[in-house]
Amino acid sequence: MILALALLSSVLIAMQRMEEKAPFTFWVFHYGHVSTYQPVIDRWNEQHPDAQVDMVHLHLIAMERRLLSGFMAGTPVADLIEVERRVAARAFMGPDELIGFYDLTDRLRAEGLLESFNRPSLSPWMKHGKIYGIPHDVHPVLLAYRWDIIEAAGIDITGVETWRELFETLRPLMQDFDGDGRPDRYILGGWPAFQAFVEAMIRQAGGAFFTPDGEIVFASERNARTLAEVVSWCVGPDRVCTDARDSTVSGHRQRLEGTVLCSIIPDWQVSVWRNENPGMSGKVKLMPLPAFEPGGRRTSVWGGTMLGITKSTRDFETAWQLARELYVSREVAEITFRGTGIIPPNRDFWDMPVFDEPEPYFAGQPVGRLFIEQAPYVPERSSSPFEQMAMEKMSSVAVLLQGYAERERKYSAEELLPEARRLLRRAEDEIRSHMARTLSFENL
Repeated sequence: MILALALLSSVLIAMQRMEEKAPFTFWVFHYGHVSTYQPVIDRWNEQHPDAQVDMVHLHLIAMERRLLSGFMAGTPVADLIEVERRVAARAFMGPDELIGFYDLTDRLRAEGLLESFNRPSLSPWMKHGKIYGIPHDVHPVLLAYRWDIIEAAGIDITGVETWRELFETLRPLMQDFDGDGRPDRYILGGWPAFQAFVEAMIRQAGGAFFTPDGEIVFASERNARTLAEVVSWCVGPDRVCTDARDSTVSGHRQRLEGTVLCSIIPDWQVSVWRNENPGMSGKVKLMPLPAFEPGGRRTSVWGGTMLGITKSTRDFETAWQLARELYVSREVAEITFRGTGIIPPNRDFWDMPVFDEPEPYFAGQPVGRLFIEQAPYVPERSSSPFEQMAMEKMSSVAVLLQGYAERERKYSAEELLPEARRLLRRAEDEIRSHMARTLSFENL
């Protein structure tokens, strides 16, 4: 018996020591980020033999399921998790004390980082004034245009200020090459069914789905007017838009063949275009988005990622130091930009020379500097867990409004405005109903 107890004690002690030396885990959903972080993780592991880190690449859907189930059940998840904003927002559901990420507000303030980060880039990770994640990016949006075609026609759009002015300036290039009575070239790649496009336009115009406190403003007058305007671009015999999705073979072909002259592009798509559509190298340039009205915002926002430290970590301080190595590093910021085109949210890094280097793909323009110039003006966003539902509803309303326009042959924004208001109010009622059911269930 004594021998058995001794053996059992030895096993338990050994297991305890193994547990103490178990590596920190770091979940990443984007494979491109793995290659960026691997040198940092390797160096960390060499310098911290007692705090080894295991970086795990998970598909976003798998990460979402493991993250949310872990938070709801109180079971361990990774120490650090890099998570996309739609998933992060769902993790913010419920009372603040049940959120599975640490509140980093005081630590960010104490280390001078709160003032260093671009303010709008913090908004998706905030709830009730508390910040639960370090921002990975800014993701401002610019206009990419086929300068070779446009300038060959003797047209200069660099001084264009509004969308209306852009369409008027480029309309002569909407030519019918095959004689079928329809244009074979369109000014802008954008379509009501393209959710990211609709959202970017709504936010650029100053619209929102929720206030910072989570109050729904889906059916606001601003949203109705913007939606009517954008859908008017996509309907009727004089439409200026066509369906040219990002990261699709058809969309790349339309841009390469000149079927589409202009596209909206966030910084993270710089690498996508370079890798997936190399034939456009040197034929495209960037400029600020035209505004909806003179003096209006010249950019928008598209996507977003944060790094959070979970409450299941066994050592917050070590996790925090690793987070700094990954997200508050000039080295990582430069590697990230060179590999992806993504600019950092840390304003202290915006003076780095790499952002002024010419980019051959974009005709030698300093792409980093062009995105950074618009970074302070990206729209703020709420962290409501119902944001994703609202984005999907907005795209659905846009499709319904497009169908109404073609059916009723009403093509101007003013003609579409009453129906836009009606459809938005109906969709907002549906969102409110879903919110009420969800919140009632949480309070059971």
